[in-house]
Amino acid sequence: MGVAVFLRFFLLGIKPPHFDEGINGWFVDQVMKNGFYRYDPTNYHGPLHFYVLLLSESLFGRNVWALRLPVVFVSIGCVWMTLKFEPLVGRNTSRIAALAMAVSPGFVFYGRYAIHEVWLVLFTMMFILGLLGLWKYGTVGYLWCAGIGFAGMILTKETYIIHLVCAVAAIPVLMVSNLLSRVPDAKPARQTWTYVDLAMVIIVGAAAVIFLYSGTFFNWSGVKGLYQACKAWFQTGEAGHGHEKPWYYFLQLTARYELPALAGLALCLFCQGFKNLSLRYLAIFGVGTFFAYSYVHYKTPWCIINIAWPFLFMFGAAALLVKTRYRRAIYVISAVLLCYALGSSISLNYFRCTTDTEPYVYVQTYNDMFKLTRPLLTLAKKNPAYYHLTGHLIRSSVYPLPWVLGDFDRVGYYEGGNMPANLDGDFLLVQEDKIAQVEAKLRGSYYTQPLRLRNYQDTSKLYLSAKVFKEFFPGKQPDFVGKGPG
Repeated sequence: MGVAVFLRFFLLGIKPPHFDEGINGWFVDQVMKNGFYRYDPTNYHGPLHFYVLLLSESLFGRNVWALRLPVVFVSIGCVWMTLKFEPLVGRNTSRIAALAMAVSPGFVFYGRYAIHEVWLVLFTMMFILGLLGLWKYGTVGYLWCAGIGFAGMILTKETYIIHLVCAVAAIPVLMVSNLLSRVPDAKPARQTWTYVDLAMVIIVGAAAVIFLYSGTFFNWSGVKGLYQACKAWFQTGEAGHGHEKPWYYFLQLTARYELPALAGLALCLFCQGFKNLSLRYLAIFGVGTFFAYSYVHYKTPWCIINIAWPFLFMFGAAALLVKTRYRRAIYVISAVLLCYALGSSISLNYFRCTTDTEPYVYVQTYNDMFKLTRPLLTLAKKNPAYYHLTGHLIRSSVYPLPWVLGDFDRVGYYEGGNMPANLDGDFLLVQEDKIAQVEAKLRGSYYTQPLRLRNYQDTSKLYLSAKVFKEFFPGKQPDFVGKGPG
């Protein structure tokens, strides 16, 4: 747990906000403005994350730490949840799996992003833990675990359908597996919960879903989005919409970054050797989820954490498949794979977190963004009057800047052929094909720099007013002096 906490908190603000983080932050701004989150079934994301971000930003301000803090805690919670599988899979298995998750490049990398994916991992783990716990122990605690996990999945992301279908489909496969090679704990435990307990779980879960999807009762049409989203989601999954990847995409990611999970995936082939019902179920469920995500055309790299976590238990249980005299060799191999994962995690998260040749670094904002935001935010921190500086962002797709600059009340965003009547401002960001047109109309003096927000995007030109930003360019003459009309 200490390793998990350190890797996720250390230098949390080292990378600029991701494109999706900017989108999510903007949604939170709309919640602040409107008083509720207006659920859109074509957005493919449930409302829970936005309300939690609203709480975090209300407590700690509009900054990247406040934006990422909830997900960091959830990611740490996933490691803790892994340890809670101990009564079902054994002490060594759960601890090795937890260690693998703590140092995993993917779980650390996406556990430091303000996106929904880590929430889905946590609630899916809760749901599966509850199901297995009910089978083995039948207590009311596991009933609540399954119920809250399922409600949390619905509140997080529409891809919960994949996990639900795979969880149900794994049951008959597990029955066949048990017929082929019986396990001693196959008989279900006597259930100690009552129908009153079940009713309470259903009521609490349904109330949470209705409360948040209805925009805290201010947008009842949002509840209909629970089923309307399915059609839109299936269409997007089939079409890809620019995120098409080959079927082996997640296998490639696992082989590059997640060697413990890759080893666990390979060990699923030998799951009949596990004399433990929970391990067999996790292997079957994990393989089913892996194939389901591989089939969907729409693929983004952060989905890997939803796919990989069951395989970490297979990795942790590897020693159970061999005779006692070979277990030391298994532990040595496991240690080597864990060290490789830790090294990859350190390299990715602290040295190459914005390097777009890394497949995990996907639609990530470049450090170039700091050329604008650092001097601008530095001035505003010293004197709040600078929040009223005039800025023109004349280019398409400028996220995450609308969220980062959300406190600046005189910033305009212009796409297509739109431009302000007076182009001079305190700062400008101009798309490459609009530079000549803009410069012909400028009259002020500016320091200029090239600025590229992310890959697959042309390089913009940044203009900073020489009057306002001269302290950041000591002794330097303006790079551009306008000679526009007037």
